[in-house]
Amino acid sequence: MKPLRLLVTYTAKPGQRDAFLRAVLQSGVPETVRQEDGCLRYDYFLSAERPDEILLIEEWASAEQQQTHLRQPYMQQLKQQKAQYIAETDVQTL
Repeated sequence: MKPLRLLVTYTAKPGQRDAFLRAVLQSGVPETVRQEDGCLRYDYFLSAERPDEILLIEEWASAEQQQTHLRQPYMQQLKQQKAQYIAETDVQTL
């Protein structure tokens, strides 16, 4: 089975990048996701050049496990946080 790698680029609403990251970290979602079956990597990175940009690198053992991840109840909480703080999302599959 081939691993699935995703590069998710979030563009936060102006001045909301840090608030989004605080909300996500306080929710505990990243730690919970990292414990999911098939999660090999789930890490956020900040752009040094673009103050509203966040990069999320996800790696899953399989596409099926990543799809199961998207159906978890806490992903609805993350979806609400994104609606509040994020203006745009771009997903690239590697």
